[in-house]
Amino acid sequence: VENPATETTLTHVATATAGDVTAALDAACAAQEDWARTPSATRAALLGRAFEAVTERAEDFATVMTLEMGKTLAEARTEVTYGASYLRWFAGEADRDFDRYAPSPAGALRVLTLRRPVGPCLLITPWNFPLAMATHKIAPALAAGCTMVLKPASLTPLTSLLLADVLTEAGLPPGVLNVVSSQRASTVSGTLMTDPRLRKVSFTGSTPVGQVLLRQAADRVLRTSMELGGNAPFLVFPDADLDAAVAGAVAAKMRNGGQACTAANRFLVHEDVAAEFTAAFGEAVGRLTVGDGTDPATDGGPLVDGRAVASVTGLIDDAVSRGARVVTGGDAPAGP
Repeated sequence: VENPATETTLTHVATATAGDVTAALDAACAAQEDWARTPSATRAALLGRAFEAVTERAEDFATVMTLEMGKTLAEARTEVTYGASYLRWFAGEADRDFDRYAPSPAGALRVLTLRRPVGPCLLITPWNFPLAMATHKIAPALAAGCTMVLKPASLTPLTSLLLADVLTEAGLPPGVLNVVSSQRASTVSGTLMTDPRLRKVSFTGSTPVGQVLLRQAADRVLRTSMELGGNAPFLVFPDADLDAAVAGAVAAKMRNGGQACTAANRFLVHEDVAAEFTAAFGEAVGRLTVGDGTDPATDGGPLVDGRAVASVTGLIDDAVSRGARVVTGGDAPAGP
């Protein structure tokens, strides 16, 4: 695991074998029946304790996220609040009665619908929001009475490992949550997606990978939840408040260093205000300070790795070759 701000190694984490992955599912299956029978009030109380524990250790989580993926400490602290909120929300949801009792269409009978945990789940999270995307999946699974295997992104496993420690300290029984880190994502998904004991997969990431998982899930009619890539436009109309539009554009594009599926990828600006907007937007971006996310003076941390830098550089070079004009920046900063 490397710190993208310094390109130095933070630590080493084991990369799972197929046997490790199967062992993780074995543990989840062994714990499933007991966890499903656990009263909802008990599950809710555990999620409440987990919320308190994550909140108490907010600075630890923020620091780990900044070190392993680069976002500023300010953004990381915001993510802790955002990520912990899922634990609190589903603590409330766990104790609700979702069963239904209703008259049949003919009116002579009553129909009783009972909801039950779907069973062991595979949860695959991205690197850009390593805490929030984990709690976003773990919290509802715990509330529903499901066990799980969590596969964090290979670039950012440390946040998930810290979260697993905190959940264990909050009283989560062994085997309910199993974190499997691996540089070879296919080892995890390929092993589990063909195992008949797996009941659901939840994935946040790129559309091509999501398509592969959906094809694999189709063979077993496996339940899926997919949050895949976006291509969001930012629209500026001729009657826009340009100061507000520029502020919104900077936030929409530069949040998390632009590394978000909800980031604005295209700016469609009316020709009447295009020149003025472009100049103001370029000036606002040019004022941002890029640096180590642990430095309070930093407005934007580094991109997550060298491949991301090469990708952005390629986009700029391609645009310039097609006639675009560089308004600010255009080159990667010198140094790490």
